[in-house]
Amino acid sequence: MAIQEKNLGPDHPELANTLHDLGDLLCNEGRYAEAEPLYRRALEICQKFLGPEHVDVAYCLISLGNLHTDQGEHAEAEPFYKRALAIQEKALGESHPEVTLSFKCLGAL
Repeated sequence: MAIQEKNLGPDHPELANTLHDLGDLLCNEGRYAEAEPLYRRALEICQKFLGPEHVDVAYCLISLGNLHTDQGEHAEAEPFYKRALAIQEKALGESHPEVTLSFKCLGAL
């Protein structure tokens, strides 16, 4: 991550993938406080370079929703899932298989 930031800059889109992947790793280890800022930074980069309605933004939102769900913070998770669902439906269509991920998250919530 440090190498990417130095070589590409602190807001490069490729850095968003690295931030997200590191957030996933930390989240899977239960290190939520460390994972959340990485997910949020990845989200900011994706929104800036891809636009607020891009499907990669939805995946960042789902990860943030999952992070809060894993901690039992259901009220905090719901807006992330709802926004992700709206983005996916608009970008991919209601019947696209990837949209089921957001439906599944909301349903489990």
